[in-house]
Amino acid sequence: MTLAPLRYDPPTQPRLVIIHEDRDMVVLNKPGGLLSVPGRTPELLDSALTRVRETHPGAQAVHRLDLGTSGVLVVATRRKAESELRRQFQERLTRKVYLARVEGSVDQDEGVVDLPLVCDWPNRPRQMVCRATGKPALTEYRVLERDGRTTLVLLLPHTGRSHQLRVHMASLGHPIVGDNLYGPDADADPSGLLLHASQLGLFHPFSGQWTVFHAPCAFAPGIAPVPLSPPDPRPETHHDRQ
Repeated sequence: MTLAPLRYDPPTQPRLVIIHEDRDMVVLNKPGGLLSVPGRTPELLDSALTRVRETHPGAQAVHRLDLGTSGVLVVATRRKAESELRRQFQERLTRKVYLARVEGSVDQDEGVVDLPLVCDWPNRPRQMVCRATGKPALTEYRVLERDGRTTLVLLLPHTGRSHQLRVHMASLGHPIVGDNLYGPDADADPSGLLLHASQLGLFHPFSGQWTVFHAPCAFAPGIAPVPLSPPDPRPETHHDRQ
Protein backbone atom coordinates (compact mmCIF):
# COMPACT_ATOMS: atom_id res chain seq x y z
CA MET A 1 0.00 0.00 0.00
CA THR A 2 1.32 3.45 -0.93
CA LEU A 3 0.30 6.32 1.34
CA ALA A 4 -0.27 9.79 -0.01
CA PRO A 5 2.37 12.34 1.09
CA LEU A 6 1.48 14.05 4.35
CA ARG A 7 -0.08 17.45 3.77
CA TYR A 8 0.73 19.21 7.02
CA ASP A 9 -1.15 22.47 7.41
CA PRO A 10 -1.95 22.68 11.14
CA PRO A 11 -4.65 25.02 12.41
CA THR A 12 -3.25 28.19 13.97
CA GLN A 13 -6.26 29.91 15.51
CA PRO A 14 -6.71 29.61 18.36
CA ARG A 15 -3.08 28.92 19.17
CA LEU A 16 -3.97 26.68 22.12
CA VAL A 17 -7.25 25.73 23.79
CA ILE A 18 -6.30 25.21 27.44
CA ILE A 19 -8.71 23.19 29.59
CA HIS A 20 -6.59 23.26 32.75
CA GLU A 21 -3.21 24.63 33.78
CA ASP A 22 -1.21 24.42 36.99
CA ARG A 23 2.45 24.14 37.99
CA ASP A 24 2.60 20.44 37.06
CA MET A 25 0.74 20.17 33.77
CA VAL A 26 -1.19 21.80 30.97
CA VAL A 27 -4.31 20.05 29.64
CA LEU A 28 -5.31 20.97 26.10
CA ASN A 29 -8.14 20.38 23.68
CA LYS A 30 -5.89 19.50 20.73
CA PRO A 31 -7.43 20.19 17.33
CA GLY A 32 -7.39 17.60 14.59
CA GLY A 33 -4.58 18.30 12.13
CA LEU A 34 -2.00 19.31 14.76
CA LEU A 35 0.77 16.92 15.75
CA SER A 36 1.06 16.08 19.43
CA VAL A 37 4.88 16.28 19.30
CA PRO A 38 7.26 17.62 16.66
CA GLY A 39 8.09 15.48 13.65
CA ARG A 40 11.60 14.68 12.48
CA THR A 41 11.82 17.35 9.78
CA PRO A 42 11.66 21.17 10.06
CA GLU A 43 8.30 21.42 8.32
CA LEU A 44 6.82 19.20 11.06
CA LEU A 45 8.13 21.31 13.96
CA ASP A 46 4.77 22.86 14.84
CA SER A 47 2.95 20.72 17.41
CA ALA A 48 0.93 20.89 20.61
CA LEU A 49 4.13 20.34 22.61
CA THR A 50 6.02 23.03 20.68
CA ARG A 51 3.26 25.52 21.40
CA VAL A 52 3.14 24.68 25.11
CA ARG A 53 6.91 25.17 25.26
CA GLU A 54 6.45 28.79 24.18
CA THR A 55 5.35 29.50 27.77
CA HIS A 56 6.70 26.38 29.53
CA PRO A 57 10.17 25.72 28.04
CA GLY A 58 10.69 22.51 30.00
CA ALA A 59 7.39 20.90 29.02
CA GLN A 60 7.44 17.20 28.08
CA ALA A 61 4.91 14.92 26.40
CA VAL A 62 3.51 12.05 28.49
CA HIS A 63 1.15 10.60 25.86
CA ARG A 64 0.06 11.36 22.30
CA LEU A 65 -2.98 11.65 20.09
CA ASP A 66 -2.80 10.84 16.37
CA LEU A 67 -2.48 13.79 14.00
CA GLY A 68 -6.14 13.63 13.00
CA THR A 69 -7.48 12.94 16.50
CA SER A 70 -8.75 15.90 18.50
CA GLY A 71 -9.39 16.20 22.23
CA VAL A 72 -7.83 15.96 25.67
CA LEU A 73 -4.03 16.00 25.66
CA VAL A 74 -1.90 16.32 28.81
CA VAL A 75 1.58 17.88 28.79
CA ALA A 76 3.80 17.79 31.90
CA THR A 77 5.54 21.02 32.87
CA ARG A 78 7.79 19.66 35.66
CA ARG A 79 10.14 16.67 35.68
CA LYS A 80 8.49 14.96 38.68
CA ALA A 81 5.07 15.40 37.11
CA GLU A 82 6.37 13.95 33.84
CA SER A 83 7.64 10.83 35.58
CA GLU A 84 4.42 10.28 37.51
CA LEU A 85 2.12 10.89 34.55
CA ARG A 86 4.14 8.61 32.29
CA ARG A 87 3.88 5.89 34.91
CA GLN A 88 0.12 6.23 35.07
CA PHE A 89 -0.23 5.85 31.29
CA GLN A 90 2.19 2.92 31.20
CA GLU A 91 0.48 1.11 34.10
CA ARG A 92 -3.05 1.80 32.75
CA LEU A 93 -4.03 3.94 35.71
CA THR A 94 -5.76 6.45 33.46
CA ARG A 95 -9.29 6.23 32.06
CA LYS A 96 -10.14 7.40 28.53
CA VAL A 97 -13.35 8.09 26.61
CA TYR A 98 -13.46 8.77 22.87
CA LEU A 99 -16.21 9.74 20.48
CA ALA A 100 -16.12 8.63 16.86
CA ARG A 101 -18.40 8.78 13.85
CA VAL A 102 -18.02 5.59 11.84
CA GLU A 103 -19.12 4.53 8.39
CA GLY A 104 -22.37 2.58 8.09
CA SER A 105 -24.92 1.51 10.67
CA VAL A 106 -23.50 -0.50 13.57
CA ASP A 107 -25.99 -3.27 14.33
CA GLN A 108 -25.30 -3.99 17.99
CA ASP A 109 -25.98 -1.24 20.52
CA GLU A 110 -22.83 -2.18 22.42
CA GLY A 111 -19.98 -4.64 22.27
CA VAL A 112 -16.33 -5.40 22.84
CA VAL A 113 -13.53 -5.77 20.29
CA ASP A 114 -10.74 -8.01 21.57
CA LEU A 115 -8.16 -8.26 18.78
CA PRO A 116 -4.35 -8.22 19.24
CA LEU A 117 -2.43 -5.65 17.21
CA VAL A 118 1.03 -5.44 15.70
CA CYS A 119 2.77 -2.98 13.38
CA ASP A 120 2.36 -3.75 9.68
CA TRP A 121 6.05 -3.01 9.00
CA PRO A 122 5.97 -2.98 5.18
CA ASN A 123 3.11 -0.48 5.37
CA ARG A 124 3.96 1.42 8.55
CA PRO A 125 2.58 3.40 10.30
CA ARG A 126 -0.36 1.04 9.68
CA GLN A 127 -1.18 -1.51 12.37
CA MET A 128 -2.86 -4.84 11.79
CA VAL A 129 -4.61 -7.63 13.66
CA CYS A 130 -2.32 -10.60 14.32
CA ARG A 131 -3.29 -13.34 16.75
CA ALA A 132 0.17 -14.91 16.57
CA THR A 133 2.42 -11.93 17.38
CA GLY A 134 0.08 -9.06 18.24
CA LYS A 135 -0.13 -7.39 21.64
CA PRO A 136 -3.48 -7.60 23.49
CA ALA A 137 -5.89 -4.79 22.61
CA LEU A 138 -9.40 -4.38 24.00
CA THR A 139 -11.99 -1.74 23.10
CA GLU A 140 -15.53 -1.38 24.45
CA TYR A 141 -18.03 0.49 22.26
CA ARG A 142 -21.55 1.89 22.72
CA VAL A 143 -23.78 3.25 19.98
CA LEU A 144 -25.07 6.77 20.69
CA GLU A 145 -26.75 7.77 17.41
CA ARG A 146 -27.50 6.33 13.97
CA ASP A 147 -28.38 8.46 10.95
CA GLY A 148 -28.62 5.71 8.34
CA ARG A 149 -25.27 6.48 6.74
CA THR A 150 -23.02 6.76 9.80
CA THR A 151 -23.06 5.85 13.49
CA LEU A 152 -21.86 7.90 16.45
CA VAL A 153 -20.13 5.65 18.97
CA LEU A 154 -18.59 6.07 22.39
CA LEU A 155 -15.31 4.17 22.69
CA LEU A 156 -13.68 3.00 25.91
CA PRO A 157 -10.18 1.64 25.26
CA HIS A 158 -8.91 -0.73 27.95
CA THR A 159 -5.46 -0.79 26.36
CA GLY A 160 -3.52 1.91 24.53
CA ARG A 161 -2.10 0.36 21.38
CA SER A 162 -1.15 2.54 18.43
CA HIS A 163 -4.17 3.15 16.16
CA GLN A 164 -6.19 0.77 18.35
CA LEU A 165 -9.57 2.45 17.96
CA ARG A 166 -9.12 2.96 14.23
CA VAL A 167 -8.16 -0.66 13.56
CA HIS A 168 -10.80 -2.10 15.86
CA MET A 169 -13.66 -0.14 14.30
CA ALA A 170 -12.41 -0.99 10.80
CA SER A 171 -12.30 -4.66 11.82
CA LEU A 172 -16.04 -4.47 12.47
CA GLY A 173 -16.58 -3.16 8.95
CA HIS A 174 -17.16 0.37 10.24
CA PRO A 175 -14.00 2.48 9.75
CA ILE A 176 -13.97 5.91 11.33
CA VAL A 177 -15.13 8.65 8.97
CA GLY A 178 -12.15 10.42 7.40
CA ASP A 179 -9.65 7.65 8.19
CA ASN A 180 -7.03 7.70 5.43
CA LEU A 181 -5.28 4.55 6.70
CA TYR A 182 -8.10 2.13 7.45
CA GLY A 183 -11.03 3.68 5.62
CA PRO A 184 -12.09 3.53 1.96
CA ASP A 185 -10.35 6.75 0.90
CA ALA A 186 -6.56 6.57 1.08
CA ASP A 187 -6.33 10.18 -0.12
CA ALA A 188 -8.51 11.57 2.69
CA ASP A 189 -7.18 14.59 4.55
CA PRO A 190 -5.86 13.22 7.89
CA SER A 191 -7.21 16.30 9.69
CA GLY A 192 -10.73 15.19 8.74
CA LEU A 193 -10.68 12.12 11.00
CA LEU A 194 -13.83 12.11 13.16
CA LEU A 195 -12.20 10.74 16.31
CA HIS A 196 -12.17 12.80 19.49
CA ALA A 197 -10.61 12.16 22.91
CA SER A 198 -13.58 13.38 24.91
CA GLN A 199 -12.51 12.58 28.48
CA LEU A 200 -9.38 11.64 30.37
CA GLY A 201 -9.27 10.64 34.03
CA LEU A 202 -6.01 10.55 35.95
CA PHE A 203 -4.52 11.07 39.40
CA HIS A 204 -3.05 14.53 39.78
CA PRO A 205 0.74 14.04 39.77
CA PHE A 206 1.24 16.07 42.98
CA SER A 207 -1.94 15.81 45.07
CA GLY A 208 -2.98 12.33 43.96
CA GLN A 209 -6.57 13.51 43.55
CA TRP A 210 -8.59 11.72 40.89
CA THR A 211 -9.44 14.29 38.21
CA VAL A 212 -11.42 13.96 34.98
CA PHE A 213 -10.91 16.41 32.11
CA HIS A 214 -13.45 16.91 29.35
CA ALA A 215 -13.09 18.46 25.89
CA PRO A 216 -16.28 19.29 23.95
CA CYS A 217 -16.53 17.51 20.62
CA ALA A 218 -17.11 19.61 17.48
CA PHE A 219 -18.85 16.82 15.53
CA ALA A 220 -20.98 15.68 18.51
CA PRO A 221 -21.59 18.81 20.60
CA GLY A 222 -24.63 17.51 22.47
CA ILE A 223 -22.99 14.47 24.04
CA ALA A 224 -22.61 14.79 27.82
CA PRO A 225 -19.59 13.41 29.69
CA VAL A 226 -19.91 9.97 31.29
CA PRO A 227 -18.84 9.12 34.86
CA LEU A 228 -15.27 7.85 35.08
CA SER A 229 -14.31 6.01 38.25
CA PRO A 230 -10.67 5.78 39.35
CA PRO A 231 -8.85 2.49 39.06
CA ASP A 232 -7.95 0.48 42.13
CA PRO A 233 -5.50 0.62 43.81
CA ARG A 234 -4.74 4.32 44.04
CA PRO A 235 -1.13 5.01 42.95
CA GLU A 236 1.53 6.47 45.21
CA THR A 237 2.29 10.10 44.32
CA HIS A 238 5.26 12.43 44.74
CA HIS A 239 3.24 14.22 47.45
CA ASP A 240 3.02 10.94 49.39
CA ARG A 241 6.79 10.52 49.26
CA GLN A 242 7.66 14.02 50.46
